[in-house]
Amino acid sequence: MPLAYWVHDLSPFLIKFSENVGLRYYGLAYLAGFLASGWLLHLYWKKGRSPFGWNTITDLMTYIVLGVLLGGRLGYFLLYQFQTLRADPFAIFRVWEGGMASHGAFLGVLIALWWWGRQRQVPLLQVGDVIVPTVPVGLFFGRVANFINGELWGKPTDGTWGVIFARTDPTKLPRHPSQLYEAGLEGLVLLAYLQWRFWGSDTARTRSGQLSGEFLIAYAVVRMIGEVFREPDASLLFGLSRGTFYSVFLIVAGAWLIWRARKYQVTSNK
Repeated sequence: MPLAYWVHDLSPFLIKFSENVGLRYYGLAYLAGFLASGWLLHLYWKKGRSPFGWNTITDLMTYIVLGVLLGGRLGYFLLYQFQTLRADPFAIFRVWEGGMASHGAFLGVLIALWWWGRQRQVPLLQVGDVIVPTVPVGLFFGRVANFINGELWGKPTDGTWGVIFARTDPTKLPRHPSQLYEAGLEGLVLLAYLQWRFWGSDTARTRSGQLSGEFLIAYAVVRMIGEVFREPDASLLFGLSRGTFYSVFLIVAGAWLIWRARKYQVTSNK
């Protein structure tokens, strides 16, 4: 076994009070993601790229936080661990054991934004196009936290960049650090693309839903790339990892949003 393999020995706790209680990096990652998203939304407003001021942003972020946490947690069990939920319904409340699903979080945020907009008579796609450029920040911090936790590791590799997750992987095989691949793809690459689209064009203001559609498709594509290197954490569906399978629906939804946005613009220009 080459000496280049790194043995993962990171603790999931920044500060530990007992066996399962303490200040976890995973929780800090969510906090960092929400704060960074709020900062970006405030920047958009200050630069005249968003109609949502600070008071509106703080109100909106409350709904987003609830959507992410509830949707991510429910999505994890419904999409990945349904049998566990059936056998032990109280497992959903043991948050210290981990378990969040990004596809579930997306659905949770969608419902939260719809409910927020319905109460304030703000079109869902209008607020969605402002929110989606901030999402990759949270994805980045979340994937880094996955790596620190030693969870969602990749498939075995003989590359010198392989990592042995000794604390969480009973096989002790060197594996792709797929969490870091996904942090780069879902976080940094997607953030750069969406910021370029948001600041470099009037798409968010002239084609309602276009940017949201692009986000869904782009996320699905980079997620599928990451899934190539990631060890499936649940049984396959139609020969595909669940992350890949569920991403197909995001591509369909994103394509429909883009089609709708372009059709609406053509109609409005007649």
